[in-house]
Amino acid sequence: MSIKCAFLFPGQGSQAVGMGQDFFNNSDIAKQMVADATERTGIDFENLLFEENDKLEKTEFTQPAILLVSAIAHTLFENEMPIKPVYALGHSLGEFSALVAVGAIDAIDAVELVNLRGKLMAEACAGQDVGMMVSLGLEDKVVEEICDAQREAGLKVWPVNYNAEGQIVIAGVKSDLEVLAPVLKEAKAKRAMLLNMSVASHCPLLESATAPLSEKLTEMLKDEFIAPVISNVTAKGYSSKAEALDLLPKQLVSPVLYKQSIAAFDDSVDCYVEFGHGGVLKGLNRKATNKPHFVVSDMASLETAIEEISKLG
Repeated sequence: MSIKCAFLFPGQGSQAVGMGQDFFNNSDIAKQMVADATERTGIDFENLLFEENDKLEKTEFTQPAILLVSAIAHTLFENEMPIKPVYALGHSLGEFSALVAVGAIDAIDAVELVNLRGKLMAEACAGQDVGMMVSLGLEDKVVEEICDAQREAGLKVWPVNYNAEGQIVIAGVKSDLEVLAPVLKEAKAKRAMLLNMSVASHCPLLESATAPLSEKLTEMLKDEFIAPVISNVTAKGYSSKAEALDLLPKQLVSPVLYKQSIAAFDDSVDCYVEFGHGGVLKGLNRKATNKPHFVVSDMASLETAIEEISKLG
């Protein structure tokens, strides 16, 4: 098949109770993956994913839950349509799902890995009232200059997620973010709003998490990439364990260059396939590309994606 697809994977913020349930109800493969992830981590994923609970919003549970659902969606798609992507790209946590999709890490190993990653991030932020804020409607440079000026004044705020044109997420200490909000609005931001996040991702506050994450990555990653993964840190592709070991610990403390990654590689693909709940990346990509974008989040959307991609090919 000559169709050139990019495989995309969402990060934290895409979670919701009930995600993956349709896969679980209708697929023995999905049931087995949920059971294997539960056995490996001791997390009751049926409860976490399908029943109301207060754990799904905690980063050590959010991350493995999102990765597991993305991995199930991708596995079921691959079984029906075994096409190799031109590249795989994830947003933050989604970079680990992308590694699963290209064969660089086993899915259940990755569930264990990102459970640890979530714990390490929570530990790094413990005792500090941290959070994240989205800024809408300002150019990157304006937000960067405002954050630079506030850091010079002693505040802990960093631009960390370059999501789409005019949409940047800022991480830092919550009280400092609250000081930042009116400054952003004064600069004509359409919105400056705190997000429901208990960690400050992709900034120097997570430095203590990098070494233990690196250790686990060394143990679990394989030097077997069927396609490149686009690094959140560099917006460039990598396809070896050595590069992954260099880039993934840095990813914890570096901004996510999602918008830049889509811009850099859009010309090399015919369509995007997003695996996981919510279609968050489809929303971000609206401003960046006019290529077809399919979201595989349940059995119906899986069938639709396979049908429509077959037509493109």
